[in-house]
Amino acid sequence: MQPQPPRRTTHAHGTANNRLMYDRWGRFGRPVVLLHGLFYDRTMWWPVAAELDGNCAAVAVDLPGHGESPARDVHDLSRLTRDLATLVSGLDLHRAPVLVGHGESALLARAFAERYAVQHVIALDGGADADLSVVPEAYRQFAVRRTDPELSAAYREWSGVPVGAAPSAHAAGGQFPHLRDPAGFAALLHGLV
Repeated sequence: MQPQPPRRTTHAHGTANNRLMYDRWGRFGRPVVLLHGLFYDRTMWWPVAAELDGNCAAVAVDLPGHGESPARDVHDLSRLTRDLATLVSGLDLHRAPVLVGHGESALLARAFAERYAVQHVIALDGGADADLSVVPEAYRQFAVRRTDPELSAAYREWSGVPVGAAPSAHAAGGQFPHLRDPAGFAALLHGLV
């Protein structure tokens, strides 16, 4: 049986100049913000979000120029950090989020944690040389990386910057741990909320 997209709602946040599209599961509990790496989109989090329960409100965001979020002229990390903080604040959950950053999005998670309260930050390995053979076949559709030279140039400031440790940082080992075992990864998140 093929995995089905979980029950979710899709939302747009911001104005035409800074719109972020995101999916949300759950209305209560601690926010769990799921950030995809460059050249992926928010759908990579569907299997994990489907495993989460009412203890959290999962939010999977499309970065600018990815998925349904429109591209921007500038992909400045500090501006995107502020936009993400505004989105999280608008969820009206009044709790510090758990941030999960895949690949380069760990930079965004770290920048967020340096400026705003967080419960935990989890950094996942990403990269162009990802080995999809470690992902069960049913979940490989969520790990499709697209190439886009214009997008690569737009996010140039993000490449080559060491991710470093963020406050309350956890590292989840290996490539795509959230797709190799979505239920296990959801259990890890449940332990942090």
